[in-house]
Amino acid sequence: VDRCRAGARVALKIIKNMEKYRQAAKLEINVLENINKKYPKNKHQCVQMLDWFDYHGHVCISMELLALSTFDFLKENNFLPYSMDHIRQMAYQICLAVNFLHINKLTHTDLKPENILFKNMHTFKNNMLRIVLSIKCFLNICYCSNSELGWSHPCDVWSVGCILFEYYEGFTLYQTHDNQEHLATMERVRGPLPSTMICKTRKQKYFHRRRLDWNDNSKAGRYVKDHIKPLWRYRLSEAKEHHQFFDLLEKMLEYEPSKRLSLSSALHHPFFLPLRRGSKAWESTRTSADDP
Repeated sequence: VDRCRAGARVALKIIKNMEKYRQAAKLEINVLENINKKYPKNKHQCVQMLDWFDYHGHVCISMELLALSTFDFLKENNFLPYSMDHIRQMAYQICLAVNFLHINKLTHTDLKPENILFKNMHTFKNNMLRIVLSIKCFLNICYCSNSELGWSHPCDVWSVGCILFEYYEGFTLYQTHDNQEHLATMERVRGPLPSTMICKTRKQKYFHRRRLDWNDNSKAGRYVKDHIKPLWRYRLSEAKEHHQFFDLLEKMLEYEPSKRLSLSSALHHPFFLPLRRGSKAWESTRTSADDP
């Protein structure tokens, strides 16, 4: 409870009293303070730092208290997928928030449903979200395409595509932690990896003669062949909005980072056309989209 803010409840992040964590926390605080100064009205839809203090060497960061993560909401509903209307509004806000980071020369690199929270469950119908930021968001390499050659803004776009797929289906697109199986799954979903990327990747041990070294007749190979489908075959309806949604996913899950859709372009994709001026969904995000 923050007594300086009329007894409002807050979330408190406590960083362990170890030098490496303290240094990381200082960098995190610096980033969050700069965001707050530059955008005091918090239109960027990233979690807001309210204050910070030192308690016996432990750095404590006070943040706005949020509700369930989008993953926890899925879990509480037995992984029943979100409706298309919810996905559209959530996707637009996610693109806005992460594009805000990109405009400010930041890369998240840890985007996943667990790091995207509802502002509160009373406004669930309006899908007001917050993207959780932490120091690992700017330094770590997480939840990105296994074939990425560098960790920059396109890495976040790939992650957003994976997140939106999970909202649509109720399960993750790439469910393995084994690197080679991950690559095989990617090829099953999106086709063969470009030879130009294979030549440049540091993971040459997974390839032979510019092709993935993968045995389709192995146990893992049979599983991938029997249970993983090309992306378009996951479409649940032939309705126009479903086709538009999968067109957006295909552009976000483009292998070549240089060809991958930027989030500023994604905001103008036809999938978002129903969010017109005058609707609550549009009005709640319009100002953020117009801000630099």
